Amino acid sequence: MKPKVLIFRTAGTNCEVETEFAFRLAGAHTELSHINSIKKKRTQMDYQIICFPGGFSYGDDLGAGKIFSFELSLWFKDALLEFINKGGLIIGICNGFQVMVKAGILPDADFNQSVTLTQNTSRRFEDRWVYLKLPPDSSAAGIWFKDLPPVIQLPVAHAEGRFYAPEDVLKRLNDDNQIALYYADSKGELSGYPFNPNGSCNNIAGITDKSGRIIGLMPHPERFVFKHHHPLWKEKDIFPWGLKIIENAVKYFR
Repeated sequence: MKPKVLIFRTAGTNCEVETEFAFRLAGAHTELSHINSIKKKRTQMDYQIICFPGGFSYGDDLGAGKIFSFELSLWFKDALLEFINKGGLIIGICNGFQVMVKAGILPDADFNQSVTLTQNTSRRFEDRWVYLKLPPDSSAAGIWFKDLPPVIQLPVAHAEGRFYAPEDVLKRLNDDNQIALYYADSKGELSGYPFNPNGSCNNIAGITDKSGRIIGLMPHPERFVFKHHHPLWKEKDIFPWGLKIIENAVKYFR
């Protein structure tokens, strides 16, 4: 059976079509639904994977992902907690990651916000390919990043991608292996701008819950599902690591 993926969309979401395409390419059955339709159906338990895609939900008028996060907390808290408890996977990409941290779905799935994603230190929109270091002891390593090399590349495109958390929360995320990936240079060394495109604390590009099943990341895996998506595909032996990440989620239920 094909795992079923529910992809949320709302006003301002603009990466949902390529995200749905990536999941279908990976072998999943997908449903792309507007949040108002999902409010009426209340069928989240019929799926194995939930995705919050990228974009600029509600124009990011109160800050990136803030209004969408209010909707999730108000309408879907109990359903999402039930979905998590039954063993489902959740991924938030870029704006979806912003939504998840502001709703408190990450890092603790308790709907209490403890971290944030805020304005890039460059004070501008950053649209570039980045190198990402995948720590082997991450909770996500055996789920989302299974069989991936220590360093991969994905594109980013955001103005509010700087991960910030208090020191005690950063320590806890590190101790509990909840840091999913870091911004790095081509050798996997943590480096400053432009390798860290937004000034994130400790070069954090994505985090998970303790189980590794719930993940949020600023880079876009759905934008690297064919080798020719990479700007140097003719010059290098390129593998579409974005597709592999999504395939891993689909295979998790197979």
